[in-house]
Amino acid sequence: MSDLVADFEAQRSRLFALAYRLLGSAAEAEDAVQDAFLRWNGADRDAVVTPAAWLAKVVTNLCLNRLTAARARRESYVGPWLPEPVLTERAALGPMESAEQRESVSLALLVLLERLTPAERAVFVLREAFGYSHREIADVLDVTEANSAQVYRRARAHLDGARRRVPVDRERAEVIAHRFLAAAATGDLAGLESVLAADVVSWADGGGKVSAARRPVRGVEQVARYLTGWMSRPVPGLEVSLREVNGEIGFVAVVDGRLWGVVVLEVVDDLITTVHAVANPDKLHHLAAQLGTA
Repeated sequence: MSDLVADFEAQRSRLFALAYRLLGSAAEAEDAVQDAFLRWNGADRDAVVTPAAWLAKVVTNLCLNRLTAARARRESYVGPWLPEPVLTERAALGPMESAEQRESVSLALLVLLERLTPAERAVFVLREAFGYSHREIADVLDVTEANSAQVYRRARAHLDGARRRVPVDRERAEVIAHRFLAAAATGDLAGLESVLAADVVSWADGGGKVSAARRPVRGVEQVARYLTGWMSRPVPGLEVSLREVNGEIGFVAVVDGRLWGVVVLEVVDDLITTVHAVANPDKLHHLAAQLGTA
């Protein structure tokens, strides 16, 4: 392997983690990283002082260009739009040791990031997920430090009221997840309601490709009825396993060796506050490859 390729490969996982947080799409993140490699391959090596910083700047700006087009596509998306799920058990998106690290890739936060402008999203991700200083962010985005700080404050103002920063005990979350699955799969309404928060919301992303609720379902009774009606139906060849998806407890459903869908649970104060279900087959390719079922 040449030094040029080796230098890039040393940064690939970090670049993918950055691009995924900026785009919410594993497929688009992979494309952005590949485009960055093409630019790296054609760059004047003498002009690159720090490869990691140079590549982060290239990937960030490639993602900024994609975000505008992605936003236009999502306006016409059929039903709720959710990010592509990613298994994070093997640090595919960086360390998952703290609640803050897990939150930085959670489906809930990635959905909230859609509220931000591309510039706000870039500053927020670089600052919160990667610990960049405002001087470093200014170098990446070609802005002033003061402007970076201003944009960051604006981004935080858009998000802070909607973010839930309650640390989750992982073992307890797994217990709740198992209770959730057992109740939903057997049609046990009372059992399911016992693990749902009063203001629970269930989101389903079918993208118009498969049957899924096209509006969020809200409230403990409504969500319990919806989920038991959906999850208790017999599906021949179905295998469900508990996995870590986007830093949270999730279930991966495989039918006859093929990935069928993913359900991710947000657990706060021992109750499930949000259920994210992704069934759009176009959004399952990356996770299927991680599972070896692609």
